[in-house]
Amino acid sequence: MEERHKRILQRNRVNLVSELNPSDMYDGLLSKGIFTQDMIDEIKRSGTRRDQARQLVRDLETRGSRAFPALIECLREKGQHSLPDLLLAGEPQSQPLPLPVHVRPVVRPLPVYTVDTVVTPVYPSQPVRPLPITPVYPIWIYCGINACFSFMFSQSYKMDASPCGHCLIINNVDFEPQSELNNRTGSNIDCDKLEKRFQSLNFIVLVKRNLKQKQIRQELSALSKKDHSQCDCCVVIMLSHGTEVSHNRFPGAVHGVDGPNVPVQLITNYLNGQNCPSLQGKPKLFFIQACGGGERDTGFEVTPDEDRPCIGGTDDQTDAMPMSSSSDSLSTPSDEPDARATLPTPSDILVSYSTFPGYVSWRDTQAGSWYVETLDNVLEDNAADNDLVTMLMMVNHEVSQNSAKGVYKQMPGSFNFLRKLLYFQVLPCQRPIQA
Repeated sequence: MEERHKRILQRNRVNLVSELNPSDMYDGLLSKGIFTQDMIDEIKRSGTRRDQARQLVRDLETRGSRAFPALIECLREKGQHSLPDLLLAGEPQSQPLPLPVHVRPVVRPLPVYTVDTVVTPVYPSQPVRPLPITPVYPIWIYCGINACFSFMFSQSYKMDASPCGHCLIINNVDFEPQSELNNRTGSNIDCDKLEKRFQSLNFIVLVKRNLKQKQIRQELSALSKKDHSQCDCCVVIMLSHGTEVSHNRFPGAVHGVDGPNVPVQLITNYLNGQNCPSLQGKPKLFFIQACGGGERDTGFEVTPDEDRPCIGGTDDQTDAMPMSSSSDSLSTPSDEPDARATLPTPSDILVSYSTFPGYVSWRDTQAGSWYVETLDNVLEDNAADNDLVTMLMMVNHEVSQNSAKGVYKQMPGSFNFLRKLLYFQVLPCQRPIQA
C-alpha cells in the first residue's frame, strides 16, 4: 500500500474501528484478491467486531497498492458511503507538474600537461590552485594485540543476570502424513547442540518437540506471559520446515508437524514491547533453522582467493515448502497512542535466518544443519570475546563456503533491530539450568 494511503488509514483508525462492519467486507475483499480465505479466518478469530475491524485495517496496510481502492469500492457497494467520503477527504490534491528547467552545459577545455610533470593539470588562462587537504578521522579505534577493530560505540546490553534468561527451542522432526512434509532426520543433533550451548551461556532452556501449528503458538504465548523482569534476554530457536509467505516486516514462516505454518513475523510479535512488557528494552533473539523458500542457489564464480568451498555430504536435505500467504498480526494496539516516551515496537529484536529469504536451507542427516553446526562452533570459540552481530557475520562467512552435492550454496543472514552490542555470559563450566 502506498504510504499516503497508510497515513490516511492511520489517521482515521478510530472512525474505522467504530463504524466499519468487517463481515460486510470479507466477500468483496476476497473476490478482489486482496485477502485470502486463511487471512479472513484469522481476522474472524481476533475477537469482537471492533477487534476484527482493527485487525482488518492493519492487514490491509500490508496488501499492496490495490488494497486502498478495493476498500473504498467495497464500502460503497455495501452502502457505507460516509467512510469512503471520510477517507477520500484525506487524499492530497494533485499538484501541477513543475515546468522543465533548462540547464546550460558548462564547457571546460581539456587539461594541458607540462613536460616536467604528469600529475598537475594546467588549464589555459586559469591559475593553478593546490587542492586543500582535509584531515580524515577514523570512525573506529585500533585496539589490542589481536588487531581487532571496534566501532566508537561502547553501549552494550546488561547481560549479567543469573539466569540470563529463557531459551525456548521448538524442534519439529516427525511430520504427519497429511502435511506432505518429510521427516527432518538430523534435526535432533541440532537441538542437542543448541540446548547445551545456551545452557553454557546461562539460559534456562526448554525444549519442545514435534509441535503442531496451534501448539507452537501456545508455547510462544506462554513464553510471552512469563515474568522476565529478573532476566536480561530471551531466545527462541525454531528448527522445522519453512516456507515463504507475504509479510511486511520479517519474512518466512515455519511449519507445525501437522502442516500449517506460523509466520516469523507472528513469532516475533509475541515478545515485542507491546505484548511482553517485562522484556521491554531487553534483547529478544530468534534463530530460524528452516527454508526461506524453494529456490536452490548455485552461486557464482569468484577469484581463487575467495573460492575455498567446503563440500557437503551426500546426505544433505532441505527444509523447503512452497510459498503461501498468511496473516501476521498478534497484538491489539490502542487506536490512539499516548503521548509518552516510547521505543519502536520491533526494537531490541534480532532474527537470524539460516538462509536468504526465498532459498532452501541445507541439513546433513548425519551431522545436522550447516547453519546450526557453524553457529554452535562460532559461539563456542568466540562468545567470550565477541559480540553477537560480529559472531553472526562469522557464521555467514563459514556457511557461505559450503557446497551441497558439490553444486548448491547457502547464505545465512539476519534482521537486526538491536540498539546496543550484545555479549553473552560464558559460564566457566557448563551446568544445565532446569526449565
